[in-house]
Amino acid sequence: QVQLQEAGGGSVQAGGSLRLSCTAPRFTSNGCAVSWYRQAAGKQREWVSSIYTNGILSYEDSVKGRFAISKDKRKDTVYLQMNSLKPEDTAMYFCKGSRPPSCSSDYWGQGTQVTVSS
Repeated sequence: QVQLQEAGGGSVQAGGSLRLSCTAPRFTSNGCAVSWYRQAAGKQREWVSSIYTNGILSYEDSVKGRFAISKDKRKDTVYLQMNSLKPEDTAMYFCKGSRPPSCSSDYWGQGTQVTVSS
């Protein structure tokens, strides 16, 4: 049963922008963070960004200043605005939610592919 659903991936040229969305009913306001991860071909999945219930935003160093995470509680959706895309941003992007009270049980979407050409 898919509980989180990503969308918005695609192919763009370097310098372009994409906005990913993660529809996550019951995850955006449950007290746990919602996060974006990415996995490039042949590499391990890596954390990209998180948005916490208290409004704190955090980013992996390589995307700071280029990516912006946000959420719309009414739509139960978390967004990842990606600007100034680079070929090294090419990956499958996943969103992850968790359940309270410990926020230690993780739920993943199926991912959306982002391809950036030089």
